[in-house]
Amino acid sequence: MSELENWSPEQVRDAMEAGKIVLIDVRTPAEYAHEHINGALLMPMAFFKPEALPTQDGKRIVLHCGSGLRSAKMAQIAMQAGLSPLAHLKGGFAAWKEAGLPYIGTDFSTGAPKRVTG
Repeated sequence: MSELENWSPEQVRDAMEAGKIVLIDVRTPAEYAHEHINGALLMPMAFFKPEALPTQDGKRIVLHCGSGLRSAKMAQIAMQAGLSPLAHLKGGFAAWKEAGLPYIGTDFSTGAPKRVTG
């Protein structure tokens, strides 16, 4: 089993912009609906199935959660199921926001999604 890679928010952003990764959000549907990284796919921890992850043909899988704890745990499960190599966003969505990177948030006056830039 290979080692889990820890990627910085900037590495994840750059790889997403280059089309080199599939970003999987393992937070709850409510957390994702409230705010998420644009382009991230949702596979909540409670329903996480390594066999349902996309293949890594040409694209690396990177997992993320709120702080990095849940995504690291799900990455270990995925690696035990034979998926490798895997990475996760070190520090999770909190680190992404702290780095001032854009994301999709919620406009509380309307309830509609809105782009948040840092």
